[in-house]
Amino acid sequence: MATPMEEDLSEAGAPPPPSDLADGGAEDGEKPADRPPSDSDSDSSDSDDGGDGGDELRIQALERTLQEQPLNYDSHVQFIQLLRKFGNIEKLRAAREEMNKYFPLTPKMWQDWAKDEISLSSGRGSFDDIEKLYECGVQEYLSIKLWRDYLDYVEEHDQSVSQCTQSGLSKMRDLYERAITAGGLHVTEGSKLWEAYREYEMAILTMSDGNDEEKAKQVQRIRVLFHRQLSVPLADIESTLAEYKSWEAEEGSTKDQDSQFDDVPPNVLSAYKKASEMYNARKQYEDQLSDTTESEINKLQVFLKYIKFEESCGDPARVQVLYERAVSELPVSSDLWMGYTSYLDRALKVPAILKSVYHRATRNCTWISDLWVRYLLSLERIHASEDELRHVFEQAIQCSFPSMKEYLDVYLTRVDSLRRRMPAGLDFEVIRQTFVGAADFLSPQLGTEELLLLHAYWAKLEYNIGKDLAAARGVWENTIKKSGSVLEVWQHYISMETEMGHIHEARSLYKRCYSKKFAGSGSEVVCHAWIRFEREHGTLDNYDLAIKKVTPRLKELMMFKAQQEAKSDPPSAPKETSYANDSSQKRKANKMTSKVQPPAKKRKDNPPKKTAPSDDHGSKEQSTNSHLQEAGEASRGKAEASMEMKAEGVSQGGNTSSNQPRPYLYSDKCTVYMSNIDLTATEVHIRRFFSDIGGVTDIRLLRDRFTKKSRGLAYVDFSDKEHLEAAIRKNKQKLLSKKVSVAYSDPSKSKKNREAGTASKGQDKLPSGGDHDEKAPADGSSEKEMPKGDTKMTGKSTLFAPRSVIKPLGWNKSEKPDVAAEELKSNDDFRNLLLKK
Repeated sequence: MATPMEEDLSEAGAPPPPSDLADGGAEDGEKPADRPPSDSDSDSSDSDDGGDGGDELRIQALERTLQEQPLNYDSHVQFIQLLRKFGNIEKLRAAREEMNKYFPLTPKMWQDWAKDEISLSSGRGSFDDIEKLYECGVQEYLSIKLWRDYLDYVEEHDQSVSQCTQSGLSKMRDLYERAITAGGLHVTEGSKLWEAYREYEMAILTMSDGNDEEKAKQVQRIRVLFHRQLSVPLADIESTLAEYKSWEAEEGSTKDQDSQFDDVPPNVLSAYKKASEMYNARKQYEDQLSDTTESEINKLQVFLKYIKFEESCGDPARVQVLYERAVSELPVSSDLWMGYTSYLDRALKVPAILKSVYHRATRNCTWISDLWVRYLLSLERIHASEDELRHVFEQAIQCSFPSMKEYLDVYLTRVDSLRRRMPAGLDFEVIRQTFVGAADFLSPQLGTEELLLLHAYWAKLEYNIGKDLAAARGVWENTIKKSGSVLEVWQHYISMETEMGHIHEARSLYKRCYSKKFAGSGSEVVCHAWIRFEREHGTLDNYDLAIKKVTPRLKELMMFKAQQEAKSDPPSAPKETSYANDSSQKRKANKMTSKVQPPAKKRKDNPPKKTAPSDDHGSKEQSTNSHLQEAGEASRGKAEASMEMKAEGVSQGGNTSSNQPRPYLYSDKCTVYMSNIDLTATEVHIRRFFSDIGGVTDIRLLRDRFTKKSRGLAYVDFSDKEHLEAAIRKNKQKLLSKKVSVAYSDPSKSKKNREAGTASKGQDKLPSGGDHDEKAPADGSSEKEMPKGDTKMTGKSTLFAPRSVIKPLGWNKSEKPDVAAEELKSNDDFRNLLLKK
């Protein structure tokens, strides 16, 4: 939303107005026609007949647009221009008034409005209305042209002025003084106001009767005007001096008119020279501002430098006029309005000027929240009424700010003002209603930090000023209902109760929140905070109870954290375990099969069983298997101890080796096997599925080794048997609209251990120090891809068969095989053969 400049209005694309209203927008000094704008000439109306229908449709469309979007500036401008073209003065007046509700009008728009009304005016009532229009116009922006129109209109149409009555003379002189105060210091155009003032006084002199005393007074008035103008740094100060000398010569006061400074009073001459020096110091800035090719950005920079120079000179009146010039040319520059209001607050502190400037600033830059905040503070400084403060605040919160934090600043400024004025008799209910409005409006979109700031301030005032403890607690209880998962909400609530000495209530809050899940390390923080709280405020029984409640919670959180670290930080394994994720390299990692094995003979009567490709989890199981067989129960005990120590943040014997597997992650003692899982489900969905029973320690979702997509199968580990049985009871419940199967994971019954004659089966029969806890998929073992050069083995394994009993590499069907070698032996047979030797 931007207010166009005065010169932009003539380029808005609207058709030229009829002759009557075109006269109203003519050059300064031209008088509009006396007939109403609707009486257009016949030739112009005939030429416009073809476009009337389209323009009527445009007017109707713009009316609908403005009803739906009253803040559409361009639509307002186009609507006014079309109505002015057709001379519909009633609608035109209403459209201008409606636009002025939302936006300040440019000086050119005020001129057009006044001249249109003048063309229809008749009687004293019309004069008063038009005078009000000019008053509104000169208060919006500094415009020398608009001031000249205003002065000319009053001088011509005010009967008391035209008749030169005493009241008329006083009124006109006061109006001229106002114009001089507003724009007389304008370096390039201020002389127009001075000249108009002198011409008016000279006209009075010519109409004066033979009273010499009155004539002498009038001559002195004109002389004083010359002296005042010669002391102001204006662009044409030299011509003013020449005009002054000529006038004095006519009055008979100057002997030598051709001399530059002769017969000029010393005080006037001194003021003239000083003004000339001041003008020369400012000429560089004026030359840059008069360059029409400069962009608005460059012009803004010139204005800012010029203003800084004027401030260094220390004349507040000149600084104010320069700011008025700047905002008139760049009305939507927030930097100018911010600087202008800040200067007035700091230097002038005149209530009437402050109100006027802040009002115009917020109308031009409605989206700058800092201007509204400063406006409220300025009104409070000048002791404005509560009604005026409330009106400005309500206007502010209706504006469109870039962020919700800016709305919060406006609300807090309002609350601060109300709090400071409570001793003056304000009702606390006003503060409470302001907080309620802020919470309703801001809470859905406000950040956590800002939300806490608002509610903490609210609760504090409810207790300290409102003396209502229940209301203060209600503020936090309502906040917990909306943001109970935010740790800081609980911390602020507990802090308030602790500061007020309500230890029992603070303890109750700790009991309510210690078991909740907070983001990051918030759950651990609140547990430790409860223990510290009981150390400082509680009895020994209170402390023991806190320890009893917190300890299992901390252990659970640490275990979960350790598991998350295990998932997110994969170990950098050495070469012998670097194939854990590559099923084609499993046998190379096995110590029992480190030697190169001869290819096994295929059995035609036992074709290989087609199985689904293995996932990464299966690869991890194979790499972990040899470790379990070598270490047994003792190794598992060490692994479980290592897990607990890691959960408590203690490193056993330095850093844990990155190539050590974590057997506890793959124990099937408390594991369920899930199938028929929706392919879009992730570990997060599965964890939520079991969130009502809890106890989940690990989730392993089986994925395709190449595509990494879910296979719809998963293993879920639980902390104990109780949670495991609760998980089994969730069998056939829906997860993402699909019923999932949940069953015990029993590796002893897997098809892998019953049917597959693979190397892992041979290893299972070797002596080991403990039970084999490796998990097997319920739907059978996946066929593994072998490395290049190796041959897949199917049927019974010949991995450990002596070379003498298997076919040599060069054997073919033409050779008659050995009878003993022709019959394949089982692993038990080979073991018996080896033991006999």
